[in-house]
Amino acid sequence: MLLLIPTARRGWTWRGFAIAIAYALTLVLFVTANKLTTSANAIFLQSTAPLYLLVLGPLILKERIRMADILLMTVVACGLACFFVGHEPVRATAPRPFAGNVCALMSGLTYAFTITGLRWVSAHSKTNESAMSTVAMGNVLAFLICLPAALPVASFTAGDAAAILYLGIFQIGLAYWLLGAGMRHIPAVESGTLLLAEPAFNPVWTWLVHGERPAALAIVGGALILVGSAVRARVQ
Repeated sequence: MLLLIPTARRGWTWRGFAIAIAYALTLVLFVTANKLTTSANAIFLQSTAPLYLLVLGPLILKERIRMADILLMTVVACGLACFFVGHEPVRATAPRPFAGNVCALMSGLTYAFTITGLRWVSAHSKTNESAMSTVAMGNVLAFLICLPAALPVASFTAGDAAAILYLGIFQIGLAYWLLGAGMRHIPAVESGTLLLAEPAFNPVWTWLVHGERPAALAIVGGALILVGSAVRARVQ
């Protein structure tokens, strides 16, 4: 990303570094959550970010809270409770579901800080240079945090290289270039809810590829979070 996007190499500031820390933690926590719990749980719980954005938006961005926002907060909170009620079964793709759920929940919080920070940077900059440099710094920090766990490298195949290049260029680089460019035009809460297309399809892909079936309460909780957020975005 640093090589392909010139704006990611400029405008590195201490403010951007503070946001980059939240972004790096989001990446690390979300990957950890996927290793410990089901991918549906991980993405659903990260999608609680709008709940935190309702608090951060007025405090940092001076955006008003409306009645629809309060209703969304209530629905998302009910959906969130579904993940921690009852017992989540241990399975091959979810060896430590409770710990994974906690990591995913924390990634939602750090993601909310990331969205709010990128929105603040975009609103105070004439270009999206600061936003992209922040994303670049966050990826560098995430790399440094995860590097000790990756060493020593026992083997590295062409398939591994292709997967890393795809994830770095498209799933991270291009995605966050578009995210940074769009942040200046919409409020933080709406930007968070518009990104809910990914978690809506996530359980479908993991079921088709891995045969992974989330618990019934997790599906109910995820539905509450996604539907509540989608309705809020539609009303807005």
